[in-house]
Amino acid sequence: MSQTPSQTFSDQLLSFTIPERDCRGRVVRLGPVLQDILGAHDYPTALTHCLAEALVLTVLMGGLLKDDGDQLTMQAQSEGGLANLLVCDYRAGELRGYLEHDRARDSEAGASASLETLFGKGHLAITFDIARSGKRYQGIVPLEGESLSAAVESYFAQSEQVPTLIRTAVKSGPEGVFAAGFLVQHLPEGEEGRERLHARLDHPEWEHVSIMAESLRHEELADNSLPLEDLIWRLYHEESEVRVLPGAQISKGCRCTVNHFEDVLARFPKEDRREMVNDDGIIVVDCAFCSKKFAIQD
Repeated sequence: MSQTPSQTFSDQLLSFTIPERDCRGRVVRLGPVLQDILGAHDYPTALTHCLAEALVLTVLMGGLLKDDGDQLTMQAQSEGGLANLLVCDYRAGELRGYLEHDRARDSEAGASASLETLFGKGHLAITFDIARSGKRYQGIVPLEGESLSAAVESYFAQSEQVPTLIRTAVKSGPEGVFAAGFLVQHLPEGEEGRERLHARLDHPEWEHVSIMAESLRHEELADNSLPLEDLIWRLYHEESEVRVLPGAQISKGCRCTVNHFEDVLARFPKEDRREMVNDDGIIVVDCAFCSKKFAIQD
C-alpha cells in the first residue's frame, strides 16, 4: 500500500485509488472547521446533524474536482418539510454551508428526523462549475431514501452513471459535533473521462470493492483517534496496491466581505438600491453563511 508518511485525522481530505479494481475514493473527517460553520446559527439537533452530513458530502464530491478554480455546489430545496433550503459549496478546500428552516416548527424535529420530515418531497441539485472551460454540469434527483448520502448515490447512478458507495457518520460530544464521510467509485476502463460503456453495479471488480466498503462501521469512521490511512488499510489491505494521497486542507470558506457585497449591489439599478437603504442611507446585508451583517454605504 502506497502511503504518505504523515497521519491524517481531521479537516483534511484523503484520496485513494485501487488501480487493479479501477476504483477511486475519498475519505474525510471534519472537526473544528465543522464546528465553526455550524456555530454561525443555532440549529436544533436534527438539523445540525443534517447540515453536518451535507458538509461532509460536499467535501467528498468537491474532492473529485481537478482544478482550484472549480466549484461544487449542493442545494436541497424543500416541499413541505421542516427545512426550507440547504446550500453547501466547496472550492479549493474552502467549505461553507447554511440551512434555512422554519423556527416555529423546530420542536417537530426532535433529536433525529427522517429525510422526508426534514425536506418533505424536496429535490437535491448538485452542480459542478468547471473554471477552465466555463461549463456548468448539474444533476437533480428527488430527496428520497434514508439519508442525504443515499440521494447523492442516486445522483451518481442516474446523472453520472458511476457506481458509487457513500458512508457518513455524525457524532456529538463534549468537544462539539464531528462528522466523517467515505466515498468510493468504480471507473470502468480505469481512466477518468473515458466513455463508461461497461459501468454497472454488478461488475465483479466493483462488487468486491463495495462489499469491503460496506463492512466499514460507524464507530470506525467517526473515531477521531484512528488515522484515515489506517481506516483505508483495514478495508483494503489485501489488495496488491492502494495508492493514498493527501488532499486539500479544509477551511471555512465564507467569501463575504464589504468589497464583495459592494460589487454585487453595484449590479442592481439605482432605483432598486434606493429601496434597500434604511433611514440612515445604509444598505444592511446579512450573510446567511456566517450570520454577519455588513453595512454598505450606497
